[in-house]
Amino acid sequence: MRRRLPPLNSLRAFEAAARHLSFTKAAEELNVTQAAISHQVKALEDHLGVLLFRRLNRALALTEAGRGLLSPAREAFDLLDVAVQRLRQAEAGGPLRVSVLSSFAAKWLLPRLVRFRALHPDIDVLVSADDRLVDLERDEIDVGIRYGAGGYPGLRVDWLLGDEILPVCAPSLLEGPHPLRGPADLKHHTLLHDEVSGTADSPDWRVWFRAAGLKNGGIDPERGPGYSHMAMVLEAAIAGEGVALGRLSLACDDLRAGRLVCPFGPRLRTRYAYWIVSSHALAERPKVKAFREWLLAEAGAETTPHSLLERPPEAEAQESGEHEAVPSVR
Repeated sequence: MRRRLPPLNSLRAFEAAARHLSFTKAAEELNVTQAAISHQVKALEDHLGVLLFRRLNRALALTEAGRGLLSPAREAFDLLDVAVQRLRQAEAGGPLRVSVLSSFAAKWLLPRLVRFRALHPDIDVLVSADDRLVDLERDEIDVGIRYGAGGYPGLRVDWLLGDEILPVCAPSLLEGPHPLRGPADLKHHTLLHDEVSGTADSPDWRVWFRAAGLKNGGIDPERGPGYSHMAMVLEAAIAGEGVALGRLSLACDDLRAGRLVCPFGPRLRTRYAYWIVSSHALAERPKVKAFREWLLAEAGAETTPHSLLERPPEAEAQESGEHEAVPSVR
């Protein structure tokens, strides 16, 4: 068990004064007054019960006790300085723990992450793809990407991307005996379902049929296979298994590459969006700030479609974190 150590400020004042043999120079180094240095040294001498300096006319000299304390004090502060610098370097680079929804990780983040690594090779990004709503502090997460209505109390919140729901399919379904030309042609094709469709963030086929004006088209909006994640729904559509109601944020790369096509509208804007969240304590750390700024730049560079970049008027208020938290969904 350690014995009671002197106050750290007193030791710092002594070590600086002993190196310079000057209270004035020690005060300049520590950015305090000369009187403060003198007071701290006196307090240390009182604590130890010994004199550390001989106060001469316009000069200082170390006593034997002072010389005995200086070397270990200097070594201790040097060790502390090295440890602090290592911690700062670790925070500036080192692992960055990111929590993201599974489908967003697979279809948006991971294909772009190589560009972040090229810009910041010293930062190792550890991606945790999880559909549960994580506690950033408890789970030691630096940055989260959430899909919801915004307004996450106690967190730094930045709007990233909006979203739309639209029918998507493989290009091959535009040809063949029953080519997709209009919504009524869906009666000849398999409908693919996301298990979370029908929620506020993801209109299902029944909602889409109403928006398309299909009331009695002889199509059961609930028929067809379902998948637990939107990424799986999109992969099934790419494979030509049927027509999916895709989330535009997740389908945009496949649409650009021609793996998917949107045969017709309408496209339905969702009220949910993607948000970057982090604790206020971590938000301005270099690696967190670098990742947030990169995410925003990637989102800003989206060329198709424009709706992903349309920032709703309520987003600014939601970023303030003054609204009720909404759970993330896939």
